[in-house]
Amino acid sequence: MNGKNGEPNSKDLYALLHVSPEASDEEIRKAYRQWAQVYHPDKYQSPQMKEIATENFQRVCEAYEILTDENKRMIYDIYGMEGLTSGLELGPKLNRVEEIKEELERLRRQKEEEKDSAHVRPSGSILANLSLPDFLDGDGIMRGMGMASEVQSKISKRTSLAIGGNLAVNADSGGGAATAILRHHVSQVSSVEFMGSIGLQSLLGVQTSRQLSAHSTAVMGLTMSLRDGWINLANTWSRQLSDTTDGNIQLSLGPESSIGVGWRKKEKKMSAAGEIKIGTSSFGATAHYTHCFSSKSQGRIGGTIGSGSLALEIGGGRKISKFSSVRMLYSIGIQGLIWKFELHRGGQKLVVPILLSNYLNPVLATGAFIIPVSLYFALKKLVFKPYYLKREKQKASENFEKTQIQVQEARAAAKKAQQLLQNVSNRKRNKQLEMGGLVIVKAVYGNHKALLNRHKSEEMEDEVASQIIDVTLPLNFLVNDSGQLKLHEGVKKSGLWAFVILVLENLSNYTWSIPIAVPDMRFVRGLGVQQQDTYKKGLTTPLLDTKMKMKMKMMKSTVLLFCPLGTGQVLSIGNLRSAQSGGPGPPGP
Repeated sequence: MNGKNGEPNSKDLYALLHVSPEASDEEIRKAYRQWAQVYHPDKYQSPQMKEIATENFQRVCEAYEILTDENKRMIYDIYGMEGLTSGLELGPKLNRVEEIKEELERLRRQKEEEKDSAHVRPSGSILANLSLPDFLDGDGIMRGMGMASEVQSKISKRTSLAIGGNLAVNADSGGGAATAILRHHVSQVSSVEFMGSIGLQSLLGVQTSRQLSAHSTAVMGLTMSLRDGWINLANTWSRQLSDTTDGNIQLSLGPESSIGVGWRKKEKKMSAAGEIKIGTSSFGATAHYTHCFSSKSQGRIGGTIGSGSLALEIGGGRKISKFSSVRMLYSIGIQGLIWKFELHRGGQKLVVPILLSNYLNPVLATGAFIIPVSLYFALKKLVFKPYYLKREKQKASENFEKTQIQVQEARAAAKKAQQLLQNVSNRKRNKQLEMGGLVIVKAVYGNHKALLNRHKSEEMEDEVASQIIDVTLPLNFLVNDSGQLKLHEGVKKSGLWAFVILVLENLSNYTWSIPIAVPDMRFVRGLGVQQQDTYKKGLTTPLLDTKMKMKMKMMKSTVLLFCPLGTGQVLSIGNLRSAQSGGPGPPGP
């Protein structure tokens, strides 16, 4: 949660005390006593240091007061500091935590309902069907066109109305229809829809759905034609087979009765779906697989086989902005060779299929696949990638200018906090040196790209430096008497004492790299990491200055192991020792 100006929302209280979100009251009191001893104003004589200590001591007291109060802690865990502030402003009648939670939940629902009620969601699609053979024969390139549009709006808390229409033109014939759907949620587990359509096929229909269990849903629909009186009954049963997999069975009884079985699987990096449908006069099966190469690009392969179709489809898509994406598909089958271009933006879609040939010519089929693929990679390397890199660099520069003052203030506050930690941190470090424990030689926190580019350009020195901060001192302070450094899961690193959010966007790119003093080279070799590997991989260059590199080369009984440290992990010499015998090693990225 972010507060004003992009700052953390009143600091992460658990990070301030360096305790886990599941910490007991005793652990919180112990942490409070530790930080209070460091930041108590009476321990400092200098007016400047006393002022810094007073400010930080007040933050420690605030965190302790909230986390040791059962009601306040519960509200903070659910709603954050904003919830605490709102709860205190609700009035003296709301004393119990249940009352405060209920009132906050009511206000949140009211705000969401007002937003939904005022929100109208339009959607639409345009299909432009082109034919290259017809164009070469002199009959024109456009062989057909279709349009569909729909507008949805909530007319009450449980009721919504959707009005839409469609129009299709093919050669010398065409048709269209206007449709209205009224949807009402009877309860949290059931809903009913009423549908009416006027056009070449005037229809009336009703559909109801109900959640049978936590993993099963059933839908039943009845449709009647006003033109010839036929009735169609459709039933669908859906079942969640696993966390990422769904299955369904469809049964339709009417002029064209059919039964179908479908399956769908969706994970973070891939999605797949398949369906088999058998009717009284036709059958068909479809399947497709989509793989996400990155957060912006994906590839797709699919196939269709049936009584009237046989085709293989392959292609890919890319996200070009926050709301827009493009996709190109290549289809080869008994219908011919087809290119299909798609543009998606919000709820709008433009689809342009281009028929290249009515016949399966091997040379043309190969060329139709190779040419667009080669063109895409050429444009990506020569046009798209340079353009996006330039735009990202421009955005980063603008963001740097906007947040420069805030970053400087945050860095100054972090430096002040480090001054107060210095004496205790040095004592802990010396104690670990004496007992052969864990010593953090140098640790930096910041943007990963900035760490790698630290020495590449003098022009960007100020900008890169603003995205990196030395956190060796606070990390040595956090090493406990047992020689362990633990970062609790669910606690942001930027909320720790003497840390700072250096860039207010793209926080997922933040990491730190820690050279760890390890007493024996065998422990590192037990991890499959050799001393010279740190030089070959270039990990020392962005992290260590010349003096530190010389010092590292002079160490005979100690080597430096570079370790990106994540939350919810414990770093200790014991972990490194156990790795030699096949046990758990130091935390990975």
